[in-house]
Amino acid sequence: MTGSRQGRRTVITGIGVIAPNGIGADVFWKSTLEGLCVLDRISREGCDHLPLRVGGEVRDLEPGSMVEDRFLVQTDRFTHFAMAAADLALADARLGRADYQDTPYDIGVVTASGSGGGEFGQRELQNLWGQGSRYVGPYQSIAWFYAASTGQISIRGGFKGPCGVVCSDEAGGLDAIAHAAGAVARGTSAVVVGSAEAPLAPYSMVCQLGYEDLSTSDDPARAYRPFTAEARGFVPAEGGAMLVVEEEDTARRRGALPRAHVAGHAATFTGAARWEASREGLARAIQGALRQARCAPEEIDVVFADALGVPEADRAEALALTDALGGHGRRVPVTAPKTGIGRAYCGGPVLDVATAVLAMEDGVVPPTPNVFDVCHDIDLVTGKARRVPLRTALIVSRGLMGSNAALVLRAADPGERDRDGRGSGDAPEQD
Repeated sequence: MTGSRQGRRTVITGIGVIAPNGIGADVFWKSTLEGLCVLDRISREGCDHLPLRVGGEVRDLEPGSMVEDRFLVQTDRFTHFAMAAADLALADARLGRADYQDTPYDIGVVTASGSGGGEFGQRELQNLWGQGSRYVGPYQSIAWFYAASTGQISIRGGFKGPCGVVCSDEAGGLDAIAHAAGAVARGTSAVVVGSAEAPLAPYSMVCQLGYEDLSTSDDPARAYRPFTAEARGFVPAEGGAMLVVEEEDTARRRGALPRAHVAGHAATFTGAARWEASREGLARAIQGALRQARCAPEEIDVVFADALGVPEADRAEALALTDALGGHGRRVPVTAPKTGIGRAYCGGPVLDVATAVLAMEDGVVPPTPNVFDVCHDIDLVTGKARRVPLRTALIVSRGLMGSNAALVLRAADPGERDRDGRGSGDAPEQD
């Protein structure tokens, strides 16, 4: 993080989750820890005739319960998710308006987006062609836009600090966190950062049909099985997560406790669907993140895998872990909880980051749902969660267009982790 001010450390103080398996970090973590699979036939209107059958839908959120009507009418579903998740993250961090009303320029917003607001755009285009231009609303010009979530979160919250959007594929979720950490290192007090996606609308789904790596299986239990001989692609999902990242000393002065430290990040690019090449690109990203974190390979206690579900990609990822971590890459626990909810594009790796923080707090590695017969040389956690002392987590992500990214998180100091009972050793016993 070039240009950083010496001694400024970025910490995560708040987590907000909107996911197919739960609304809020606690519900999400309980479902994830139990290894629940919520993949199902896609039920969104207008999607039943498409060859994409299975997905991870957010079914338990009524946007109007968390977002005001005046914002709902001018925003797409992906922004509804992002605003709701941001509210949850701010509440978790105990960062309220009273904390920044005199210093709004100290709070920024960064989001990542891979597709923007396809559902809103589709609806307005249908109005245009079906009824005429007078029936197209003024918000069509902004609601579909990749930056809409950043803009609406900042407007709604009164945040006037550095704001940005990462327009990228899946790995952009990790890049956004690095972007936020860089802003903190350069002097910003806090950043609301993350990603939420809503790709399960007819127009968005038709656009995805061009992805050769998309699973078109009809069976939710078999549609997304990475690292197995039956791997047949990935299942898309909606939802995501938002985090509050802060400068550590600033957070402590207002009484907030760090949940984890953002220690290192690196990214590379190896080209669209060049999965064999992604081996080297991902390994170099991991090595770069380790260098920035000043972390030895053997210090990594858990890896949250990209887990694309394509045989060539899975093989490349398994080999990349060995290339970057040496023999430790075969021994370190690896997990991919996303097999139970689907890949939420840019929101997916941010959900992995949230899961990694929760896992380090409770000392438990969640399982990889629906995966049992692993055919690669990695220690993939399957079946049940595994209790392991966790101090350092590695999250990796690749995008369909060729991006690779890695992020290293360090656990908060033991004395800081007993926050509202979390991290106190009261997680359920697991094998």
